Amino acid sequence: MGREPQSLDAPTLVLPAPHVGVVLATHRRPQLMRRALESILEQDYPGAITVLVVHDKCDPDESLALEGDRRQVMPVANSRTPGLAGARNTGILGLATDFVAFCDDDDTWFPEKLTRQIAALQDNPEAEFCSTAMSVDYSGTASVRLAGKAEVTYEDLLRSRMAMVHSSSFVIRRDALLSTIGLVDEEIPNSMCEDWDLLLRAARRKPILHVDSPLVRVFWGGSSYFYEQWEVKNRAHLWMLEHHPDILSSPVGKSRVFGQLAFGHAALGNRREAFRWAGRSLRANWREPRAVLALGVAGGVVSDRRIVDRLQRHGHGI
Repeated sequence: MGREPQSLDAPTLVLPAPHVGVVLATHRRPQLMRRALESILEQDYPGAITVLVVHDKCDPDESLALEGDRRQVMPVANSRTPGLAGARNTGILGLATDFVAFCDDDDTWFPEKLTRQIAALQDNPEAEFCSTAMSVDYSGTASVRLAGKAEVTYEDLLRSRMAMVHSSSFVIRRDALLSTIGLVDEEIPNSMCEDWDLLLRAARRKPILHVDSPLVRVFWGGSSYFYEQWEVKNRAHLWMLEHHPDILSSPVGKSRVFGQLAFGHAALGNRREAFRWAGRSLRANWREPRAVLALGVAGGVVSDRRIVDRLQRHGHGI
């Protein structure tokens, strides 16, 4: 799966290494899911890893079951709300490990990922949540997205979704998910933005510890369930504004979400709504590029697909 170089100043893992549980949610993508699972099982992490492969709206593949000394795989069915949020919560509740990690079924981990994150968490015992940077693969073209910092704050996440802090990189203390942070919210439309919601709730308590090396490979394009689902994205962004009103306290943050809503409406052909949201976006922050792009799509100057393809080819999104 490839290897990222070890940083010279990276913390050293303290043994014995804690037990890590991984929630690998999947829906009818067996080949991609097996690729993701292989990357998890091939971690150089010396501690035990238990993977719950949570099958959403499909029967569990019992052939995945594995019972080893340090690696265990258990295929299970999503027993909660259909969708990614319910599948992840099924996994969280079904584990009995010190930490819980997420991996999407179309992404992969580099071999050092868990070792470096658990070492960082051991070095910062007050931290509850750890992420990493990512390498984006778009049709074979790789782009590295770094955060440029060792922690991500609540204020950072109000200004920006911080897309390089991808859910496939999350490692979280399980007891925090069951108490202070809370489970993944299953009320978000189609589980869209559930990761941003979780990050905001976690960061409001404590900064997100961040290993700024691309230790996950995220595959963008046609394999994503949210690729070009503009109606879903619009409803999810409105949900985020309703449930996280602090976003509106950041001119940059609210301009970005307004710009996303403008682009979504433009892609759907709702020109009047696109112009309205673009105007709100530019009044909040005249530098917001999403609003300008939305105006171009609404005006017929350029297609939404061309813009999205160009951005994703360079590791960015709307």
